[in-house]
Amino acid sequence: MILVIGAIASGKKDYVRSLGYSPEAMSDALDDSHPVLIDLEKLVDADPDNCMQLLPDLLKKEVVVCCEVGSGVIPAVRRDRESREATGRLCIALAKKAERVIRLVAGIPVVIKS
Repeated sequence: MILVIGAIASGKKDYVRSLGYSPEAMSDALDDSHPVLIDLEKLVDADPDNCMQLLPDLLKKEVVVCCEVGSGVIPAVRRDRESREATGRLCIALAKKAERVIRLVAGIPVVIKS
């Protein structure tokens, strides 16, 4: 599994396309046959308390794409802070198991783990 992270509009989907995946191969649903999961942070936001249960299914994907949510202003709303924390913890677990971790900065892929 390849974990692709980066800020909003940093070129994550373009990078995944450069790996040979078409837009049709990408989905924001975990329980489908698409090899690429996008918008992981939105899945976590739906149920931050139980997000670690997603890990086994995420590891079956070829590519997982997640927006970085840990930078910037800390949310004032507790639920938003908890979602942000849960997303970070899940990405840590994914990064440990991933074959490769790529961070996109201004459209430039930076290899964090290979």
